[in-house]
Amino acid sequence: MASRPVVNSNTSFSKFFCNFGWDLVLGSIAAFYLIMSPYTKVEESFNVQAVHDILYHRQHMGRYDHLEFPGVVPRTFTGAIIIAILASPAIVVMQLFNVPKVYSLITVRLVFGCMVLSALRFFRIQVRKKFGFLVEAFFAILASVQFHLLFYSTRPLPNIFSFILVNLAYGFWFKGNASSTLKCLTVATAIFRCDTILLFGPIAIELLLSKSISLLQAIRCCISTSFVCIALTLLVDSMFWQRILWPELEVFWFNSVLNRSSEWGTHAFHWYFTSALPRSLLVAYPLSLLGVLLDRRMIKYFVPVFSFVLLYSKLPHKELRFIISSVPIFNVSAAIAASRMYHNQKKNIWRLLFLMMLGSLLVSLGCSVITFMASYNNYPGGYALKALHQIGDSKHFPSKMVHIDSFTAMNGISRFSEEYSWRYSKEEGIAMENYRGKNFTFLLNELPVVDGYKCLFAVKGFSRVQFQRGFPPFSLLKEPKVFIHGNMRDQDIAFGSWPGCP
Repeated sequence: MASRPVVNSNTSFSKFFCNFGWDLVLGSIAAFYLIMSPYTKVEESFNVQAVHDILYHRQHMGRYDHLEFPGVVPRTFTGAIIIAILASPAIVVMQLFNVPKVYSLITVRLVFGCMVLSALRFFRIQVRKKFGFLVEAFFAILASVQFHLLFYSTRPLPNIFSFILVNLAYGFWFKGNASSTLKCLTVATAIFRCDTILLFGPIAIELLLSKSISLLQAIRCCISTSFVCIALTLLVDSMFWQRILWPELEVFWFNSVLNRSSEWGTHAFHWYFTSALPRSLLVAYPLSLLGVLLDRRMIKYFVPVFSFVLLYSKLPHKELRFIISSVPIFNVSAAIAASRMYHNQKKNIWRLLFLMMLGSLLVSLGCSVITFMASYNNYPGGYALKALHQIGDSKHFPSKMVHIDSFTAMNGISRFSEEYSWRYSKEEGIAMENYRGKNFTFLLNELPVVDGYKCLFAVKGFSRVQFQRGFPPFSLLKEPKVFIHGNMRDQDIAFGSWPGCP
């Protein structure tokens, strides 16, 4: 009788961890950030509202949010459609059981996070094949202690949709597949973020100079992909926006030709290098510079991405999320430096550098904890509406009409925050003296006093970090950000017991 083969459980676990261990680590951290901060801000509002409307309003486009609040520039529905399709089975079940819509938002963001981390996994596998398991491990460790990369990974910003394709492009770049690299960057540029052209250009130049692809092949590849992308976005977005539209062309005209993005604030030329990259990379920032010196293979990847940040620095309006696509390449370079320190620990100087790196990893983790705590308290609008729902449902008000001002809407409220039995208004331009004549039961407002309304309670939000002696060495200062007012004509509000406002 043949004996059964003995399965070594340790070997099986090792294989599982090598294949999926880092995915579980990165995914768990991203899911933690999502669950602790489920609400969204104005930057991701278009895609969040678009996914909501596709899931809940379907073919009734007259009820879609973007027709009432179109925003400064139009954005594509392409990404929102993909997320909605993937999330729809779970959302249908939730609708059948009348589950609060905030859980649908969590589901949608989880689906999006899986898309982002799947692309990052593809890139990470190519890093392993090119530089080894240890570099992959340090790449994942560095990403784990960086707050912004995993925090943004579940937030459906146009930048993060582009980030998915950029990670795929990086993977193909490392794999040596030049045409697929250019195709991914072309899709990202034409459909999701026109400014990806600033990354596309340096990478394309590197591919041509290294003779990874001929000029004719590159032109043919990019033009054919562009035609398909433009046709797709024209078809989809013209239908949803109800006019002939290529969204990223209008975005390019607004931001680059008219240069109106600077109306939302400007920073100095060096801001990405002296503020954004240090905050997003943390210990990986100095390590990435060292990694290029230690492994010449990294130069061909580092220089184009560094050039991308340099080119972006010429635009006066700057935000960290604009250059988040550069973080994975910087992390690879940093991981190379970290692995070299680990390998050479027997030498005194390398052992000292390795210990300094371990200490810096702990400092980076501490910085990420502080940033997370600040971000957790940075959605006062979402927390205010949640608290109002809880109080309103417990008191059974006959009318539940809530007005949400612009500040509150931009700081944590989306259509997913709404409850089925409530009514909502985001009417803009109401003068202070006119609120009294409106038939709102409640107001969510940034103003502490509104004529004709009683301030019921306030929700605090993050103000600033204050460092101090002792432990912990810092404290988060919060101040009232959103005030919840009740209409004095309602007897339950006028004579009821409320926490009050500061």
